[in-house]
Amino acid sequence: MDLHWNGSWVNEYGSRLTITDDADGRLTGTFETALGDSAFAASAVPIIGLHRGPCAQFSFVAAGDIASICSFTGLLREEKLHAAWHVVSDEAIKPPYPGAEPKLMALPWAHAVLTNSDTFTRTS
Repeated sequence: MDLHWNGSWVNEYGSRLTITDDADGRLTGTFETALGDSAFAASAVPIIGLHRGPCAQFSFVAAGDIASICSFTGLLREEKLHAAWHVVSDEAIKPPYPGAEPKLMALPWAHAVLTNSDTFTRTS
């Protein structure tokens, strides 16, 4: 099965995935989150990934000073990419306790990993 991945995709939060090359089972492009509190906010970060048939995976790292990496793995159905994601971050800017001023702090392993899922819809 040969699918066309190139184009723009947007998820339910307004984050944008742009795939510029899908040749030879590889994906390249950019990801730009719509979430202002994300380590990936305020920049379009380069992605790298793989695809085979309706299955795809892509990853990217944060552009700023906080070490964060994200990976999406999903399945294309009827022009929608349903994908589970995992983010691992070494640090975060957050209050150390309720009511405190946010500060940069190292995250313990139990709080360093987030996982969820999104659905991307092709826009072009």
